[in-house]
Amino acid sequence: MFKEDKREDEDEDEEGGGYLKRANPDQLHEIFNKYASVERNGERFMNADDFIRRYLKLFEGNNFDANSVRLLAGIVDTNKDSLISYAEFQAFEGLLCFPDALYKTAFQLFDTNGNGVVSFAEFVEVMRKTVLHERIPFNMESPFIQLYFGRNKQRAISYSEFSQFLHDFHEEYAIEGFRKADRNGTGFISVLDFQDIMINIKSHLLTKQVQSHLIETASGSQIGNKVSFPYFIAFNSLLNNMELAKRIYLNVTNGHRNQEVSKDEFMHSAQVMSQMTPLEVDILFQLCDVLHQSGLLLTENGFDGRIVYNDLNAIAPEQYFKQITNRLAEIKAVSSPEDRGVVIQVLESAYRFALGSIAGAVGATAVYPIDLVKTRMQNQRTGSFVGELMYRNSIDCFKKVIRHEGVFGLYRGLVPQLLGVAPEKAIKLTANDFIRDKFYDKNGNIPVYGEIFAGGFAGGCQVIFTNPLEIVKIRLQVAGEIAGGSRMRAWPVVKDLGLFGLYKGARACLMRDVTFSAIYFPLYAHTKASMADENGYNSPLTLLLSGAIAGVPAASLVTPADVIKTRLQVVARQGQTTYTGIADAARKIYREEGPRAFWKGATARVFRSSPQFGVTLFTYELLQRYLYIDFGGTRPTGSEQKVPAGLEGEQKSRSPDHIGGYSVALPIFSGIETKFGLCLPKFSIPSSSTSSSSSSSSDKK
Repeated sequence: MFKEDKREDEDEDEEGGGYLKRANPDQLHEIFNKYASVERNGERFMNADDFIRRYLKLFEGNNFDANSVRLLAGIVDTNKDSLISYAEFQAFEGLLCFPDALYKTAFQLFDTNGNGVVSFAEFVEVMRKTVLHERIPFNMESPFIQLYFGRNKQRAISYSEFSQFLHDFHEEYAIEGFRKADRNGTGFISVLDFQDIMINIKSHLLTKQVQSHLIETASGSQIGNKVSFPYFIAFNSLLNNMELAKRIYLNVTNGHRNQEVSKDEFMHSAQVMSQMTPLEVDILFQLCDVLHQSGLLLTENGFDGRIVYNDLNAIAPEQYFKQITNRLAEIKAVSSPEDRGVVIQVLESAYRFALGSIAGAVGATAVYPIDLVKTRMQNQRTGSFVGELMYRNSIDCFKKVIRHEGVFGLYRGLVPQLLGVAPEKAIKLTANDFIRDKFYDKNGNIPVYGEIFAGGFAGGCQVIFTNPLEIVKIRLQVAGEIAGGSRMRAWPVVKDLGLFGLYKGARACLMRDVTFSAIYFPLYAHTKASMADENGYNSPLTLLLSGAIAGVPAASLVTPADVIKTRLQVVARQGQTTYTGIADAARKIYREEGPRAFWKGATARVFRSSPQFGVTLFTYELLQRYLYIDFGGTRPTGSEQKVPAGLEGEQKSRSPDHIGGYSVALPIFSGIETKFGLCLPKFSIPSSSTSSSSSSSSDKK
């Protein structure tokens, strides 16, 4: 019965009734065959291990609970024949595409015989296998159970009724735990019993900070180390409604997250918006006070009875629906950028261009003295110019510039550099992002060749700005080596060169920049991903380090092209060799100065390019993080502001085979635990369970 209803739901989804785009059937079938290990009558099937452990990658390792694996696989196995057909695999993918996927998944977990309803016997069968029931058994004869299943427990519950039952069941479970701890019927339990009930029954509502300070919080609010029933209910209600508490806070502050809010201000807003009780508000502020005193929450002036938004984040655990929302945002951003209008895409590129201009200017200013030293070292000839070398090495060059030209000599040519570096870096960053967007598939993955092409394309685009900028900059940078050079200005250089002269050495510049960017951007993306935390978040420090690390091989490997470009763009002085092109320059440099000449200034180049691009990408991504405008496209991975410590890490799929509805399968499965607290054993101590599971699987094959 439920299976037919589900098929109708899928038809609705194909017409736009769902909330998540369905997977392509051909691609889904290919993935199914990849993991299906059982073949019968010419048809392939998945067994429990194939689906849960190999495909979803749950219960990995050899020491796992076989009963839990079979029970979870039964959610998909609607025929209950211990095998999952492609039709069942596809049907469950459709189920995951709907907003109530969590409740539907939980319903199919308890509907062990697949008849579309849950009986009392089925509920007990599954419930007794949970970790929760093992710790604190629930009274299956309670009036609450009878209200849903009838006095004789003969009434079966439909999906819609079961969803309400499951919503209310955990609250009743907590009350049941309180009754058992209140042995004398006084309406009070000890703080130790309170801690035990919360950890065993309500652990899915507790962050690590709150869990470690339950006794301290309750002791500070209650008298005589006793917890009253009203306090117990209010405490649980608060944890259930932390999202409401956040909305109340934002209502007080008009959306600002750093404004301090007093208890009276919060209380007033709570009464206007909802019926959050005064006791719940008292507990909220008591929790914040305890966490501040323990050092888990920090403010500039300590806790003075006022809270900020991050205080609420430290109390509220990461719920499954946040994981789903985040995952859907990722999918929306990368699934079909071409569906956005041309105007939106142009505005997004303009936005990125503006941020890239700022980032480029910051990066260039930070490392300009190193760039000047690099240029002078590369221009120093050893074969054709008679006389003593002006600079022994980069450090010697740095010292002599300061000695003879002053500190400001290190910034000779900076102004035209800043005027040109803004469009140069902006077009490079924008072009890379734009082309990368075109290579993303609907699951947010990009092939390596796409990353390389996007980087190379971006490097090529920037040359139109880079070459004029570089030739003027280089001639100003070497002017200090010549008597009277301090009087040289940018505009006379531009007039002297003319339009075509500004693009002298452009081919060498193109060779350098295309290669550099094709190496740099893919390496940066992968380095950043490897340095991200378990939630995929990059701190500012890891962004800076990722950009700097990626710049080392990219900058060093293109040094020969940079040396040739420099020689072509600098005006040769009397006695110095002149060059007519890339090949001519390469031959003459090799003949007159040897192969080592191609690596002149490599150290200075690495020390300039590596930190420059580190600072530039660091600035670019932080600007996108804090000045984010949603155009419906992509944003740098991990660029969302950091989730405060204490929230559970998001369990999301990193497998390219988790497509369509399966892209949110892991948050849905973890949601059964985090929303309802129905945790199944993940490990089994006796080896017999594993052995029996393996043998049964082999029998099916």
